[in-house]
Amino acid sequence: MGNKVVVIGGGASGLMAAITAAENGCYTTILEKNDRIGKKILSTGNGKCNFTNISASGDDYDSDFANHALNEFSPSDTIEFYKKIGILPKIEDGGRVYPLSCQASSILTALKMYTESLGIYVKTEFAVAKIEQSENGFKIYSKNGECIRADKVIVATGGKAAPKTGSDGDGYRLLKAIGHSYTEIKPALCQLPTNKGVHGVRQYGKITLSGKYTQVGEIQFNKDSISGIPVLNLSRYAKVGDAINLDFMPDYSYEEVLSILTKHPCQIMENYLTGILNKNLALAILKDIGIIPLSRMSDTLDDFEFKKIAKALKGWELKVTSAASWDNAQVTSGGVKCEEVSPDTMESKLVHGLYIVGELCDVDASCGGYNLQWAWSSGYLAGREASKCTK
Repeated sequence: MGNKVVVIGGGASGLMAAITAAENGCYTTILEKNDRIGKKILSTGNGKCNFTNISASGDDYDSDFANHALNEFSPSDTIEFYKKIGILPKIEDGGRVYPLSCQASSILTALKMYTESLGIYVKTEFAVAKIEQSENGFKIYSKNGECIRADKVIVATGGKAAPKTGSDGDGYRLLKAIGHSYTEIKPALCQLPTNKGVHGVRQYGKITLSGKYTQVGEIQFNKDSISGIPVLNLSRYAKVGDAINLDFMPDYSYEEVLSILTKHPCQIMENYLTGILNKNLALAILKDIGIIPLSRMSDTLDDFEFKKIAKALKGWELKVTSAASWDNAQVTSGGVKCEEVSPDTMESKLVHGLYIVGELCDVDASCGGYNLQWAWSSGYLAGREASKCTK
């Protein structure tokens, strides 16, 4: 038997790290603070688990630190791995890859079964209090004083996003205690609280945050927040008070929109924007800009009112009203500084034999399967390298 490898955290990166180490002949243990492993996996992709993206490469991440891991374990490697353990892929728009069952539980069940088949020991409800390096490896202490010994340690606790799944930022504390530092951590891929909204509406459009960050796609409205893929991708940049500009006709110029409105068939204002916007959203916008009463006919609009409507369709203004919530975040932006970790091995440059993977690192990307791919890639690389004999 090779090295005794202990993986702290039984999420996506931790499971892949443990599996890879065990495949390479290591006696492998997973220490999980929850009562079961893989809890966060169940919530990914709205319960469908968008487990990779066929186009994912190092260029999709906010740091070139991810390049080597993505090259060593690519999206095609991920797809082949999951085929090996019984998961068939379903490729959707934008290269997003889901299990054919469209159930995140399928991914987790397959990972659990494969973990068991490899003889990986899973110890749940083990909340790590301290990692201590010794002459012969490491000692890992639980919060109730229990001690586990290891030759190599892979820290895969996740970041701070979705704390209900166990990702409460404990990993940063553990690593700081042994000398590591980290950049500011912030919620990312989350909905934005706003001063205006419309409950239960989806509408295509272009969103611009603070006049410089832009995304296009389906925007989802709630009573006091907005979400959807374009919003999630911009959320990392948002601050309280930031302006949000929503263009619901991005393929048309302001002049073209104005021309369309002035030539629109005469009808009651309540139905005036039918065919352009979701009706509930249209009513909210017309009320917000003061085009009332909605019982009037559209031929009563004057030039100033036409221009107000055209301006709103090309740039309805909202404000970010409060800080993004960790509870609603899908990933953590920021983390352990990349210069403190080897991109070739995921090994700490400060503590020999200790590896740092997944969301703990200062690496993240847009939604669409990229963040899970980073988890698989970094976990694989660390598991492979940790399995090599200690010199």
